[in-house]
Amino acid sequence: MRVRVEQTALPGIGVRHDLMTESGRRLGVVSHRNGRRDLVLYDPDDPDSCQHDIPLTDDEAEALADILGASLMLGQLSGLRDQAAGLLTEQIAIPAGSKYVNKRLGDTKARTRTSASIVAVLRQGEVNVSPDPTFRFAAGDVVVVVGTRQGLDGVTAILADSDPDG
Repeated sequence: MRVRVEQTALPGIGVRHDLMTESGRRLGVVSHRNGRRDLVLYDPDDPDSCQHDIPLTDDEAEALADILGASLMLGQLSGLRDQAAGLLTEQIAIPAGSKYVNKRLGDTKARTRTSASIVAVLRQGEVNVSPDPTFRFAAGDVVVVVGTRQGLDGVTAILADSDPDG
Protein backbone atom coordinates (compact mmCIF):
# COMPACT_ATOMS: atom_id res chain seq x y z
CA MET A 1 0.00 0.00 0.00
CA ARG A 2 1.36 3.40 -0.95
CA VAL A 3 1.03 6.10 1.70
CA ARG A 4 -0.31 9.45 0.54
CA VAL A 5 0.93 12.56 2.29
CA GLU A 6 -1.11 15.72 1.85
CA GLN A 7 0.61 19.10 2.12
CA THR A 8 -1.46 22.14 3.09
CA ALA A 9 -0.19 25.71 3.23
CA LEU A 10 -1.22 27.48 6.42
CA PRO A 11 -1.06 31.21 5.62
CA GLY A 12 0.79 33.12 8.32
CA ILE A 13 1.68 29.87 10.14
CA GLY A 14 3.64 27.52 7.90
CA VAL A 15 2.79 24.19 6.32
CA ARG A 16 1.00 21.03 7.46
CA HIS A 17 1.71 17.50 6.24
CA ASP A 18 -1.00 14.90 6.95
CA LEU A 19 -1.24 11.20 6.34
CA MET A 20 -3.92 8.61 6.92
CA THR A 21 -2.73 5.45 8.66
CA GLU A 22 -3.84 2.01 7.56
CA SER A 23 -5.93 1.82 10.75
CA GLY A 24 -7.84 4.93 9.65
CA ARG A 25 -6.19 7.46 11.97
CA ARG A 26 -5.13 10.81 10.55
CA LEU A 27 -1.98 12.42 11.86
CA GLY A 28 0.14 15.32 10.79
CA VAL A 29 3.09 17.56 11.38
CA VAL A 30 2.73 21.32 11.40
CA SER A 31 5.98 23.07 10.51
CA HIS A 32 5.71 26.68 11.66
CA ARG A 33 7.51 29.52 9.87
CA ASN A 34 9.47 30.20 13.09
CA GLY A 35 10.92 26.64 13.01
CA ARG A 36 8.62 25.09 15.61
CA ARG A 37 7.05 21.72 14.82
CA ASP A 38 3.86 20.18 16.22
CA LEU A 39 2.84 16.54 15.99
CA VAL A 40 -0.94 16.50 15.48
CA LEU A 41 -3.36 13.61 16.02
CA TYR A 42 -6.86 14.15 14.66
CA ASP A 43 -10.11 12.99 16.22
CA PRO A 44 -11.09 9.65 14.60
CA ASP A 45 -14.77 10.72 14.53
CA ASP A 46 -14.06 14.16 13.07
CA PRO A 47 -10.94 14.22 10.84
CA ASP A 48 -11.01 18.04 10.77
CA SER A 49 -10.79 18.28 14.57
CA CYS A 50 -7.46 18.09 16.37
CA GLN A 51 -7.53 15.63 19.26
CA HIS A 52 -3.90 16.11 20.39
CA ASP A 53 -1.26 18.71 19.52
CA ILE A 54 2.25 17.93 20.76
CA PRO A 55 4.86 20.67 20.34
CA LEU A 56 8.33 19.27 19.56
CA THR A 57 11.69 20.93 20.16
CA ASP A 58 14.31 20.55 17.43
CA ASP A 59 16.02 17.81 19.47
CA GLU A 60 12.73 15.98 20.01
CA ALA A 61 11.81 16.18 16.32
CA GLU A 62 15.26 14.90 15.35
CA ALA A 63 15.07 12.06 17.91
CA LEU A 64 11.62 11.05 16.64
CA ALA A 65 12.85 11.07 13.04
CA ASP A 66 15.85 8.94 14.05
CA ILE A 67 13.64 6.45 15.88
CA LEU A 68 11.25 6.16 12.96
CA GLY A 69 14.11 5.92 10.47
CA ALA A 70 15.90 3.23 12.47
CA SER A 71 12.77 1.14 12.97
CA LEU A 72 11.87 1.48 9.28
CA MET A 73 15.36 0.43 8.20
CA LEU A 74 15.33 -2.54 10.58
CA GLY A 75 11.86 -3.51 9.37
CA GLN A 76 13.06 -3.42 5.77
CA LEU A 77 16.05 -5.58 6.70
CA SER A 78 13.68 -8.03 8.40
CA GLY A 79 11.65 -8.14 5.18
CA LEU A 80 14.82 -9.10 3.33
CA ARG A 81 15.31 -11.94 5.79
CA ASP A 82 11.99 -13.42 4.68
CA GLN A 83 13.10 -13.28 1.04
CA ALA A 84 16.62 -14.67 1.46
CA ALA A 85 16.84 -18.06 3.13
CA GLY A 86 19.70 -18.13 5.60
CA LEU A 87 20.19 -14.34 5.61
CA LEU A 88 19.68 -12.89 9.08
CA THR A 89 19.89 -9.48 10.70
CA GLU A 90 20.91 -8.88 14.27
CA GLN A 91 21.63 -5.98 16.58
CA ILE A 92 24.83 -6.44 18.57
CA ALA A 93 25.81 -4.09 21.39
CA ILE A 94 29.48 -3.20 21.78
CA PRO A 95 30.40 -3.81 25.43
CA ALA A 96 32.48 -1.25 27.32
CA GLY A 97 35.32 -3.78 27.64
CA SER A 98 35.62 -4.47 23.91
CA LYS A 99 39.04 -3.79 22.45
CA TYR A 100 37.20 -2.12 19.53
CA VAL A 101 35.88 0.80 21.63
CA ASN A 102 37.42 3.94 20.03
CA LYS A 103 38.78 1.78 17.17
CA ARG A 104 37.81 1.91 13.51
CA LEU A 105 35.27 -0.44 11.96
CA GLY A 106 37.96 -1.50 9.49
CA ASP A 107 40.16 -2.67 12.38
CA THR A 108 37.66 -5.46 13.12
CA LYS A 109 38.05 -7.02 9.65
CA ALA A 110 34.57 -8.38 10.43
CA ARG A 111 33.45 -8.86 6.83
CA THR A 112 36.69 -10.59 5.83
CA ARG A 113 36.67 -12.81 8.91
CA THR A 114 32.96 -13.68 9.00
CA SER A 115 31.38 -12.77 5.62
CA ALA A 116 28.80 -10.76 7.60
CA SER A 117 28.31 -7.04 6.93
CA ILE A 118 27.88 -4.19 9.40
CA VAL A 119 25.17 -2.13 7.71
CA ALA A 120 24.43 0.45 10.41
CA VAL A 121 25.47 1.64 13.85
CA LEU A 122 22.93 3.05 16.31
CA ARG A 123 24.39 5.54 18.81
CA GLN A 124 22.35 7.55 21.32
CA GLY A 125 19.30 7.82 19.06
CA GLU A 126 21.36 8.48 15.92
CA VAL A 127 21.55 6.07 13.01
CA ASN A 128 24.82 5.84 11.10
CA VAL A 129 23.84 4.00 7.93
CA SER A 130 26.54 2.21 5.92
CA PRO A 131 29.43 3.30 8.13
CA ASP A 132 32.75 3.38 6.28
CA PRO A 133 35.91 1.61 7.50
CA THR A 134 37.10 4.77 9.31
CA PHE A 135 33.98 4.91 11.53
CA ARG A 136 35.04 4.71 15.20
CA PHE A 137 33.03 2.61 17.65
CA ALA A 138 31.98 3.77 21.12
CA ALA A 139 30.94 1.68 24.12
CA GLY A 140 27.20 1.04 23.94
CA ASP A 141 26.96 1.38 20.16
CA VAL A 142 24.49 -1.08 18.67
CA VAL A 143 25.76 -2.58 15.45
CA VAL A 144 23.27 -3.84 12.85
CA VAL A 145 24.75 -6.84 11.08
CA VAL A 146 23.50 -8.87 8.09
CA GLY A 147 24.79 -12.37 7.38
CA THR A 148 24.44 -16.05 8.17
CA ARG A 149 23.98 -17.33 11.73
CA GLN A 150 27.66 -18.29 11.78
CA GLY A 151 28.69 -14.86 10.51
CA LEU A 152 26.56 -13.03 13.07
CA ASP A 153 27.99 -15.17 15.87
CA GLY A 154 31.47 -14.39 14.56
CA VAL A 155 30.86 -10.62 14.61
CA THR A 156 29.44 -10.91 18.14
CA ALA A 157 32.60 -12.73 19.25
CA ILE A 158 34.86 -10.17 17.54
CA LEU A 159 33.12 -7.17 19.11
CA ALA A 160 33.04 -8.84 22.53
CA ASP A 161 36.76 -9.58 22.10
CA SER A 162 36.09 -13.24 22.90
CA ASP A 163 37.35 -14.56 19.56
CA PRO A 164 40.53 -16.59 20.33
CA ASP A 165 41.89 -15.83 16.84
CA GLY A 166 41.19 -12.06 17.19
